[in-house]
Amino acid sequence: MENSTRHTGGCHCGKVRYEVKTALEQVITCNCSICQKTGSILTFVPAQDFKLISGEDALTDYLFNKKVIHHLFCKVCGIRSFARGKNPDGSDSVAVNVRCLDDVDIDALKPFAYDGKSL
Repeated sequence: MENSTRHTGGCHCGKVRYEVKTALEQVITCNCSICQKTGSILTFVPAQDFKLISGEDALTDYLFNKKVIHHLFCKVCGIRSFARGKNPDGSDSVAVNVRCLDDVDIDALKPFAYDGKSL
């Protein structure tokens, strides 16, 4: 992405920290059973644009429904700051919870409402 910026983010307690390169041009809210309950605002990036800096050992994995998205939670504070999965073409992707980025003004974003509940 031409307008991509590097952001840092992570969980509440600081055990999980990462860097992500994204333009934040397309962010979504989702009404699936997990996103609706957690209030996530997501952006999706290719796996090569995401770097976990610390906390691999603090993550726990939760799979549900079709069991294709690895919803990763911090074992210490319970925050779901990102998830790993695959794009329709089979390439690795990371869904980043934009609410967990350090330097983003959430009110400036215009998320698209994705209907994950109907899938």
